[in-house]
Amino acid sequence: MESIEDYILRITRLANRNKELNEQLHGLVSRYEIIQRQNEKYLNLLSEHSYEDLETKIKGPKKKLKKFKMASVLFANIHGFDELSTRVDAQKLIDTLDELYREFDKIAKKYNIIKIKTIGDSFLFAAGMLDENRTNPIDIVRAALEMQHISKKKVVNGDLDAFWKVSIGVHTGPVFGIPTGKKGSPYSISGESANIATRIGRASKPGDINISIMTYEMIKEFFEFEPTGQIPVKYNGSIEMHKVLGILPEFRSEENPLETNRDFHIKYGLIQFLDIQEELLDIMEKKLPPTLYYHNIKHTIDVITEVELIGWAEGLGEEDILLLKLAGLFHDSGHTISYKNHEEHGAQIARDILTNYNYPKDQIETVCRLVMATKFPPAPKDKLEEVICDSDLDYLGRSDFIPVSNLLYKELKENNMIGSIDEWNMMQLNFIRKHQYFTETARNLREVNKQSQINRLKKLLKESIDKS
Repeated sequence: MESIEDYILRITRLANRNKELNEQLHGLVSRYEIIQRQNEKYLNLLSEHSYEDLETKIKGPKKKLKKFKMASVLFANIHGFDELSTRVDAQKLIDTLDELYREFDKIAKKYNIIKIKTIGDSFLFAAGMLDENRTNPIDIVRAALEMQHISKKKVVNGDLDAFWKVSIGVHTGPVFGIPTGKKGSPYSISGESANIATRIGRASKPGDINISIMTYEMIKEFFEFEPTGQIPVKYNGSIEMHKVLGILPEFRSEENPLETNRDFHIKYGLIQFLDIQEELLDIMEKKLPPTLYYHNIKHTIDVITEVELIGWAEGLGEEDILLLKLAGLFHDSGHTISYKNHEEHGAQIARDILTNYNYPKDQIETVCRLVMATKFPPAPKDKLEEVICDSDLDYLGRSDFIPVSNLLYKELKENNMIGSIDEWNMMQLNFIRKHQYFTETARNLREVNKQSQINRLKKLLKESIDKS
């Protein structure tokens, strides 16, 4: 027969278990209320479309997978539902959570990040899918920092600490995107990158942002970290994680630790340059006339290389080098519009594209000024203009002067801008005799070779006269 002590102990255990079940029930009810509210929003949105619209979308062509070589995936997990049933201000907390969701969406939009899906109290975002770029790991970590910051501000009834906690995991790698046709979530994704980000996010403590070693390697020059060990990931072994502490002191604003300063954007711009270069060279490859034997992509790349070489040798800083490389990239892009006045067209192309990349106005104007400085004949007014002018006419002092010069002649001839080859060689000879490089670096590199070019041109002209 059961003793009175055993009976009391059993009743106590049952009472405690009943309490746990009630708390779980309250938690489930709270989540159900949130889901119901979300469903009402979706149904309202759905009612705006006719049945025919939906049928067309459903029966439309199958969506094709798109592979993204490098995207950054962010998994955010909301904590606090288990404690919601104990709070008398539960409804206010739910309202605060809705506000938090809206803030997350605003932050995502700010950094050109898309929401992939919502799974209960978890979210999946991705960067580098709307616009494929090399800066998406930096962008998504900045977004993560702002998401954490905004979650800590959502305080109810004067509490010392915010109720809702967020744990975030980030991983960078290839993903497959499946177009959804939805404006808010244009892609669903598949691949290990989403699984790894989710695994890291779930392993993170509330209030922490952890990133994979892959993401870390791409952003370590911009942020502060501390190592947080390794986690096992299915089919991937163990992956090293780092906790993001914030933007490095030398790159953040003095007024706001979440805001970046000009030094950050210059370093960021040097990475972003590769995306801009890829975009513009692709445009030039498609739109440059086939008769541009000299003013082609090769010449553009030569000038970009040369402005960097001369610029560093002349003691210029990172910002000046960045602006010179951008000017070198755009200086002949105007040929995609017109051969004449191509500098003006190139400056406008630079203005349009750099505005899309959120460059500050003063930097855009400097790039445009440098593009215009390449207008012939060169008349630079400062050191930056001297560097780009010397880089643009670098071929005058190179060993391949004659073959490059012949390409330019062929181009001018097909555009009806020059007469015979002898006229061209005489024009080149007269120009080289008068020309001087403006920077000390270019003079040291190329001025000596110019005399040999003069001798070679004289020889070609003499041979032509002798033949006639």
